Amino acid sequence: MESKLYNIEEVYELIEQGDLLGLAGDEKVLSKLPKGNWIAGTIPYFMDIDQALFTQEKIYVNKLSDKDSNFKIKTFDENDIDSLLDDSFENGFSFIIIPAFQNVHSAYALKMPNNTNLYNNPVVGWVSGVELNSLDTPKIYNGLAGKSFEDQAVIAHIELPKNKIGQLDIINIFKQDKKSPQIQFFIDSFEVVNCLIDDVEHNLAEYISKNNIDTKLPLIADYTGASINVSIKEVDTDNGIVSFFAPVFEGKVYKFAAPIDNYVNEFEINVKQLDHKNEFSCNCILNYLYGELEGKKINNVKGPITFGEIAYQLLNQTLVTLNIYET
Repeated sequence: MESKLYNIEEVYELIEQGDLLGLAGDEKVLSKLPKGNWIAGTIPYFMDIDQALFTQEKIYVNKLSDKDSNFKIKTFDENDIDSLLDDSFENGFSFIIIPAFQNVHSAYALKMPNNTNLYNNPVVGWVSGVELNSLDTPKIYNGLAGKSFEDQAVIAHIELPKNKIGQLDIINIFKQDKKSPQIQFFIDSFEVVNCLIDDVEHNLAEYISKNNIDTKLPLIADYTGASINVSIKEVDTDNGIVSFFAPVFEGKVYKFAAPIDNYVNEFEINVKQLDHKNEFSCNCILNYLYGELEGKKINNVKGPITFGEIAYQLLNQTLVTLNIYET
């Protein structure tokens, strides 16, 4: 089965076949689906076979496993993060969808990096969202239960055969700007008032405003060898607060990213090493907006355009893929 956008009648037929599916679509189509082996999140932005587009009529489908494979589906809230992976399979992967801007969203981002089981198997997924001008609330769906949730997330643990293994790839087209100061934070948080900038305490909102920092560019830090972005959500100079789409962490050294001239070219360069048959991929809504990706195509990349990406932990402005290989 090809991963792509399908109309709702086709998704009905796919659900009836019994395979475990990961779905993405607008609430008005997801809410019409029957019970079955599927999980889903709301989003109307996609990178399909030919181009990136906005649609509220179709549903993006990823096949996560065969109907005869072992899997477990459950919903969870902010109190379940520490035990979230306790019942995952010895060999497999976990697929997560989290609704944006809820307590479970922030709890996952802040607590999950300390989960002792985090790196036993690939943990991949995305953050659900809505049309950018909409007042709707992002939702997730547990198709097995036939229910949607605004304040809980959903996870599927999938077992892989002994001769197969899952692998995650994170494509980050951004690099630290060599001219950027070093930035360090006093707490783990989605919001910041003061921080250390080249070892001197500053109000971050004031610093960004005075120095005309382009807030479309994320902060970047090294997380045990991986360059991880934290995107700026809002700079409130009146109250001296900067809010982010993912948390910053105490003890990490951040720098502002260098400018990007052409998003599509940068992605094309970086995705050349990807397996074109990846089981799942997702890209960030900020890349879609800032890179003006609508109507454009990136080779080897299909999937939902999300309000956050999950590759073990919450990410921003990245492309995440999952591949299944024979060992």
